[in-house]
Amino acid sequence: MLKGASMENVRKVLVYLSKDNGRPQLAKFQQSIVGHFCAAPKDSLVVNCGLHRHQFLISDMEFAGSKQVLLQRAPFCPIKHLNDAQASSLPAETRGRGVDVGVAVLLQSACRKVLLTRRSKNLSIFPNLWVPPGGHLEPGEQFLVHGLRELREETGLCLQDGEFSWQMLALWESVYPPMLSRGLPKRHHVVIYLLLLSPESHQQLQMRFKPDEAEVSAYTWLEPQILASVAAFEDGAGDAKKVVDNLLPVIRITELQHGAAKTTTIPTTLFLNTAPPQGEDMERVSTGTKFALRLWLDTLAPQTE
Repeated sequence: MLKGASMENVRKVLVYLSKDNGRPQLAKFQQSIVGHFCAAPKDSLVVNCGLHRHQFLISDMEFAGSKQVLLQRAPFCPIKHLNDAQASSLPAETRGRGVDVGVAVLLQSACRKVLLTRRSKNLSIFPNLWVPPGGHLEPGEQFLVHGLRELREETGLCLQDGEFSWQMLALWESVYPPMLSRGLPKRHHVVIYLLLLSPESHQQLQMRFKPDEAEVSAYTWLEPQILASVAAFEDGAGDAKKVVDNLLPVIRITELQHGAAKTTTIPTTLFLNTAPPQGEDMERVSTGTKFALRLWLDTLAPQTE
């Protein structure tokens, strides 16, 4: 996961940008990554990305080892709407951070259920939100290697080569707090979403779980029908799309407390919450996760065929 303040002293991979074959330049904290390549109000485009000289490069042109993927931000992305006065008022320490790189892993079981974890309420950014396992990319690590390490550190699940297939889904520009109405930006990331397909059932995978309670307070496996409704409730989009019919009223989750795991249920509607524009955040699925889930749902038809 993106750990926030606890990661300050760890070396991180930062985002570099190249446009029109120009020399890669370090992205500034207050610089919109999507906005570097396209003008507002556009919030998404296809880019080329990859590790280049131990940094994460995003370019509008292909380069050696690059992967072509979708890059997207929320329409309410704080960096998109940050004016010059607000950017100037950011603390010097914040402005000097650059843009970090995160990796998040959507783990799909053989029965097409996806693992989501609830972030600990004690984490400094995005506490109590439901997300896939993930964290900051560190120098010298490949995307998949890092994703597998984060999956192991957060859930205890160790996947070996040959036990899964995988693909890069997309990039998400993430900012915390997620809306300017809730304060000036404190963190700025590009999150790489990876999809891992396991031939094991979620029950088999879960038998090997040993979650880290400092980072994960609960976890659950959700099926496509529920996730389609979750993904349909887009943050900041006004009226949500039609909810899938016949949703169960509650979702079964496993909660972690004082070293013990307990199975319980929570209302399904909690997973349909959207980001509030004011006040404290609420327990919900993160905006970036919903984006990744929409792309994941698009992969299901080819898998079935």
